Amino acid sequence: MKLSKVLVLSALISLSPGIVCSVSSQPASVSPAISLATDTTKNAGPELLVRCDDIGMCHSVNVAVEELAKTGIRFSASVLFVCPWYREAVTILKQYPNVAVGVHLALNSEWANYKWGPVSGRCAVPSLVDSDGYFFGTTSALIANGPRTEEVEKELRAQIERAIRSGLDIKYLDCHMSAIDGNPEYMSIVYRLAKEYHLVVSRSFGEKDIEPMYSEPVDKKETVLIERLSHLSAGSTYLIVCHIAVSSIESESLIDSNAGAPLDVGKNRQAELSALLSPEFAATISSQHIKLVNYADLAARPGASDK
Repeated sequence: MKLSKVLVLSALISLSPGIVCSVSSQPASVSPAISLATDTTKNAGPELLVRCDDIGMCHSVNVAVEELAKTGIRFSASVLFVCPWYREAVTILKQYPNVAVGVHLALNSEWANYKWGPVSGRCAVPSLVDSDGYFFGTTSALIANGPRTEEVEKELRAQIERAIRSGLDIKYLDCHMSAIDGNPEYMSIVYRLAKEYHLVVSRSFGEKDIEPMYSEPVDKKETVLIERLSHLSAGSTYLIVCHIAVSSIESESLIDSNAGAPLDVGKNRQAELSALLSPEFAATISSQHIKLVNYADLAARPGASDK
């Protein structure tokens, strides 16, 4: 075990002094640090939802989500079930009950040289795809193609049903970029499907958004994260959306079609992962009495089915 991970676990365990526990060496087991990290019965501090998006997008992202899951902290993983690497993500996530799994609903495919298309098939939703049968790279390109509302619902339903068939315990829905949540009509479909499939929707619990690390320079992400977590109000539930990956030839080859997107994708996403794995993150969670929760926790609360 690397020194940084030892420090992370040590800081989390320090949240409940006097409790002695052993950490299992089995990768499929959740560290006892998970229960200690979320035990704030003595301190009514803020709640924090860490939501990692784009899981299943590629191998580098899947490796990253397993690294984070192994620490035992509670977080939520939003899986792109439209992507070919989602099967690997399913295999990984089945091992970690500390991770709540959601469907990262997508109607776009933003990378210049890596594309995916609809689960329902290009012929079933022709208004949602380009001439090659892939989702459009930008929201503006999708809108310009005149997407049909009934096809949007068909595709979102197909993504949810693929997720359910995977055998994962799906808890929530959220949206990839702005192709869906930028359209009120599409969001009404999302909420209706959530009710039909007994799921909750991210950002429907009054969560307060923490500005993400996404646009911050690589060498500033950890510092910015710690600073933002140091000013949370007790009694509130906060959400921070993260994009993680390990830096690799694969992740470094990704080029976003959207203007203004960060370059060096692999390095940027590695920096977000490193920030979440850092001893400083664990120490801040402890010192600020922050309770880490996930969407499974929120979904289990009274009245959640009405969200």
